[in-house]
Amino acid sequence: MSSPPPPGLPHVDALTPDVLVLPGPVTRDEVPRLCEAVRARLRHTAAHVVVCDVAGLGPPGLTTVDALARMQLTARRAGGRIRLRGPDPALTALLALVGLRFEVEGEPEQREPPLRVEEAVEPGDPPL
Repeated sequence: MSSPPPPGLPHVDALTPDVLVLPGPVTRDEVPRLCEAVRARLRHTAAHVVVCDVAGLGPPGLTTVDALARMQLTARRAGGRIRLRGPDPALTALLALVGLRFEVEGEPEQREPPLRVEEAVEPGDPPL
């Protein structure tokens, strides 16, 4: 039995991206279902992002790359995007090899440079 959501701050929940877990290897037959799942999740969130948990996919292959590319295209057509959670380094390398770029959780967005500390030097300060 589930309890109702806590009162207050409903707009915060609306901005929290939905998570789509991709367990095991992805087959070609599953791609239309996954694309529809992305489309449906984007309809129900104001975040315009669906997080795809790919940690359990296993060794990546071209079917996985094709599925992720089609899911990203579906998300873009619906006005959103997908973000990867827990990609294997081999998957990241394979996506880069074929020229596909995905936002990955925990990494800065491509449009935003990482924050840096800038120090000002005053005239007359001794060199370090």
